[in-house]
Amino acid sequence: MLLNLLVGCANAYAQEAALAQPAKEYYGREIATTMHFLGAPWLVRESRQREEDCEKLLAALNLKPGQTVCDLGCGNGFYTLKLAELVGEEGRVVAVDIQPEMLGMLRAAAEAVGLENIEPVLGTEVDPRLPAETFDLVLLVDVYHEFSHPAEMLAAIRKSLKPNGRIALAEFREEDPDVPIKPLHKMSKEQILREYAPNGYRLVEEYDDLPWQHLMFFGETE
Repeated sequence: MLLNLLVGCANAYAQEAALAQPAKEYYGREIATTMHFLGAPWLVRESRQREEDCEKLLAALNLKPGQTVCDLGCGNGFYTLKLAELVGEEGRVVAVDIQPEMLGMLRAAAEAVGLENIEPVLGTEVDPRLPAETFDLVLLVDVYHEFSHPAEMLAAIRKSLKPNGRIALAEFREEDPDVPIKPLHKMSKEQILREYAPNGYRLVEEYDDLPWQHLMFFGETE
């Protein structure tokens, strides 16, 4: 009973509480404020696999052992740990968040399962502090819509990609009223393309088989 109450509170907190940020717009979209680390239990809620089919998302990434990937906006590491397993001991996962508390949770989770190929990085709202030409894939799961400086972040990501490296972007579908997420935390395909194209990205692949989310892959504009 107590556990259910705590999880319920975290679910509500995740969509309501946020870091203090001024309201901003980007290409006509109101930017959502960043989830506070106190809402982190929502990221590892028991229902997440059923609601989002996370294993299907991971399979669609088509990762290979030995690759270098970035989990940008990693939170407490829900996807980071899974990515680390997929790329194996010869691979590397750079996990970026702007809240040190989130990275602390990630470190504890990685240590608990013995994963040593994860590199936590404390980024900022304008700079994820990524090395140049390093990543085969940068994964953004339900986080891009919270970037307070989208253009700066997209420019930094572009510099960090290897030739033929890609962004994998997952966002809750604005087009679907049955997705039980507040509108501020959803994006439409049209809006995503409106924001990515001017920043030097082209859509290279779409995956439309997730229950609640778009999954769109972007490469650099040729």
